Amino acid sequence: MGSSASVPEQSSVHDFIVKDNTGKDVNLSIYKGKVLLIVNVASKCGFTNSNYTQLTDLYRKYKDRGFEILAFPCNQFLQQEPGPIEDTVQFVCERFKAEYPIFAKVKVNGSNTEPLYKYLKANGGGLTGSIKWNFTKFLIGKKGEVIHRFGVMVEPSAIEADIEKALEEPYENQEISQDKI
Repeated sequence: MGSSASVPEQSSVHDFIVKDNTGKDVNLSIYKGKVLLIVNVASKCGFTNSNYTQLTDLYRKYKDRGFEILAFPCNQFLQQEPGPIEDTVQFVCERFKAEYPIFAKVKVNGSNTEPLYKYLKANGGGLTGSIKWNFTKFLIGKKGEVIHRFGVMVEPSAIEADIEKALEEPYENQEISQDKI
């Protein structure tokens, strides 16, 4: 785990604001109550075809049950996500029929690491530390907690049972409704 000064103090993924692929802020609190799979992606990686194909399949299968994939392009590993973000979005949406959000390019390691990724790496569900390659996956529970971190060698289809289990977990909104006061 990194030093506490470098790890964001947020208590869940829902506390972060990230940029979408047009540069607009997205408050991840909009995903409260949903199971998330957060993935650092790349278009020119040897794992691109299998991962994107399986991510699209998982999304289609579980999106109506409260599952979302949040894809964060990253060019830190052998420059396998070159070019502008518009090219990435077009590639993923046309070739792999992705319907889930593709966010702005991020850095997942180093001094300019996206704060969300600092948090994910520090709370990696058993695995912590630097991200080793493209397509590292973080399974996030309905309350925004990291359930598990999966390395690149774990294909999306291999974590389907983990996704199903997370979707079955109850979600009680922490806010107190006015009728209970």
